[in-house]
Amino acid sequence: MPPAGPPPGWQPSAPPPGYGYGGYPPTQEHPQGTTVLVLGILGLVVCQILGPFAWSMGNKALKEIDASGVVYSNRGSIQAGRICGIVASVLLVVTLVVVFLSILAVAFLGTKSSSNFDTVGESIVGLVAPFGV
Repeated sequence: MPPAGPPPGWQPSAPPPGYGYGGYPPTQEHPQGTTVLVLGILGLVVCQILGPFAWSMGNKALKEIDASGVVYSNRGSIQAGRICGIVASVLLVVTLVVVFLSILAVAFLGTKSSSNFDTVGESIVGLVAPFGV
């Protein structure tokens, strides 16, 4: 009859290298990763004024990650939020330029066309008068 268990004094050996757990350092999330991503998306979709904040916070968080040497699991989220912040900032600048040029156009064209409005208005009244309006 064969023995029921290992011989007395027998110790199991360690697993060969490359097997089991370990090999990778534990990962953690950067504390501002979600904030940067949310600000970037909101800046892109809802309120463009949040774009520069996402851009700035994303730059700061990426510098902290690079300087620390720690492996963070949400580096991609920070980069995505930063890029959304850059795009939102560009859209904000374009929007401000268009609004400023529109205000200038209304200010300059509005003063010149006010005298023509009376002439145009009189022409329209002359056109619809025969119809009894």
